[in-house]
Amino acid sequence: MLKVEQLNVWYGATEVLRSVSFEVPTGEIIALMGGNGAGKSTTLNALSGLLRPRSGSISIEGVRIDDATPREIVRSGVSQVPQGRFCWPSMTVYDNIRLGAVTRKDRTLIRDDMRMVFDLFPTLHNRRESPAGALSGGQQQMVAIARALMARPRYLLMDEPSHGLAPKVVDEMIDLIRSINRRGLTILLVEQNVGVAAALAKEVHVLRNGEIALSGEAQGILNSPQLLQSYLGR
Repeated sequence: MLKVEQLNVWYGATEVLRSVSFEVPTGEIIALMGGNGAGKSTTLNALSGLLRPRSGSISIEGVRIDDATPREIVRSGVSQVPQGRFCWPSMTVYDNIRLGAVTRKDRTLIRDDMRMVFDLFPTLHNRRESPAGALSGGQQQMVAIARALMARPRYLLMDEPSHGLAPKVVDEMIDLIRSINRRGLTILLVEQNVGVAAALAKEVHVLRNGEIALSGEAQGILNSPQLLQSYLGR
C-alpha cells in the first residue's frame, strides 16, 4: 500500500498542499482529480521525490520514502509517467525507453523487459529506430509509459495520460492501463477527464485548493453532476 498522511508542500512562501491524506491499496487503480492548480501534479512530484514535503509522511508498505531521493524512490518501486508525454525527440524510441532502466544493472533482465514492453506496445517495436519526436501524440504517450515500466515499478504514478489525445486513442489508453493493472501494478491516476477516471478507478480523491475536498467510490462521485460542478468546476 502507498500511504500519504498529512502531507504539506510549499513553493517558497506559498502553501500548495495542505494536510493531504489518502491511500492507494495494492493492486488497485485510484484516481486523484481536481481543477487546474488544485495540486494534483504537485502531489505526484512529492511522491516521486522531485519535491520535498515540509511535513507529513509518504510510505510504501510501511516504509517511509518522504526523505528519499528520486533515484532511491524509483529503486523502491515507484515510477512516474509525467504530464505532457515527455520524450527526448531526437533520440530513438528504443533509447527513450531504455532510459527507464537507468537505475538498474541487471542486463539480462533489462533485455527481457525490453521484449516485454515491445510485446505490450507492438506499434513501438515497429518504430523502435525512429526519432521519438516523429511519433503521434498517442505513440509518444506509449513511449512515456513503456519507459516508466522499464524501472520495474510496483506503483505507477500517471499524470493525465489522456490529455490531448483523440477520443479513439483515449479508449485505447484506457484498455492499456487496465492491462498494466492486471499485470500486478498499483496505479495512482491523476486525471481531469471524468470518463477516464470513471472507467478505471475504484476510488476517487478530489483535490481543491490544495486539500482533499471529497473522497469515495468512483461511481458514486463521478455520476453526480452536482458534485462534479461543486468540486471540479464543471
